[in-house]
Amino acid sequence: MKTLVLAPPMGSTGGVQRYTATLVRSLKDIQGTKNVRIVTVSAEPQLHDDGELALSLDTKVRFFAASVMQALIWRPQLIICAHIGVAPAARVIHRLLGVPYWVVLHGIEVWGDLPRRKEHSLRDAQRLISVSRFTSETTSTHHKLSGVNAVILPPAFTIDEAQTSTASSFEAETDPPMVLTVGRLAASEQYKGHDIMLDSWATVRKKIPNAVYCIVGDGDDRARLQARARELTVTDSVHFTGAVSASELEDYYRRCRVFAMPARTELDLQTPRGEGFGIVFLEAMAHGKPVLGPRNGAPSEFIRSGEHGLLVDPTDPSAVANALVELLADKDQANRMGQAARAWVIQEYSEEKFRQRLKKILENEPGTTERNH
Repeated sequence: MKTLVLAPPMGSTGGVQRYTATLVRSLKDIQGTKNVRIVTVSAEPQLHDDGELALSLDTKVRFFAASVMQALIWRPQLIICAHIGVAPAARVIHRLLGVPYWVVLHGIEVWGDLPRRKEHSLRDAQRLISVSRFTSETTSTHHKLSGVNAVILPPAFTIDEAQTSTASSFEAETDPPMVLTVGRLAASEQYKGHDIMLDSWATVRKKIPNAVYCIVGDGDDRARLQARARELTVTDSVHFTGAVSASELEDYYRRCRVFAMPARTELDLQTPRGEGFGIVFLEAMAHGKPVLGPRNGAPSEFIRSGEHGLLVDPTDPSAVANALVELLADKDQANRMGQAARAWVIQEYSEEKFRQRLKKILENEPGTTERNH
């Protein structure tokens, strides 16, 4: 089957880009390279005067023209939109040529209200592919999509040689027990839970005096978070590393005992916030580390509390502190959870598993609803 993939800008290395790259590789493996083509938005969104990121009109026109031209010349049998933002072009092609199109749903971009053209593109799609059940159900409920064909296709996380060699090695006996958070420090992403982590940290230090907390990542919210750490008088044990290289990140994962990100899910219709899946948890789990995550929202679908780590109320600093103390105080338990988490990622979230799930979706008629997890 000739499949045309319409994709957002692929210059960055975010979760959407990683998912799209995995999708394209898997399609080529299943259908053959000659049967898969991709049209990508050529430029990244720009910051406008109103503070919002958006594509320029010229970029939108060029992408639309390239998509329609490719469809007219190549005549694909299926179009897969890797993001709702590119779906309006597929809807036009569908109306012109009758080519069915599917749309991948990642998270906040479809949880809330949508411009009319995206709303129509969502409703008219022959199939919706969601990265998590939470995203699928939230989108369906808000947009009243009863009867729309929906499937779940979680992301994959590839465990490379470096991770394989370090996954079973934990921090040296002389190292202080480290808690790690990895993520952008953006004012628009305060839901990730850095504030709650800082609020809980003084309690953690009272019970685990030598514990340290490393925050990897950078962004426009870093200065505020550093000021908050000073207010809480925890700067002696809280380290803001800024952005780090891939090899440095590997070292942080190797040295930490616990990965923590108590991310909140906020379903505001204008500005929803939260993790559509939470692939950073898979990254930590793949390194053999127990994770502390939220007990509601998408991450709770694949993190088994008590087996892969602990799930807590992400708005409760005392609950976060208690869970951190439990994981830090018992190194053997943390190690067991970490190894169970790594085995779970290998079993359920490898690229091979992604291909198997995708193949089943492709083999089923679009009118048949399937739930993959």
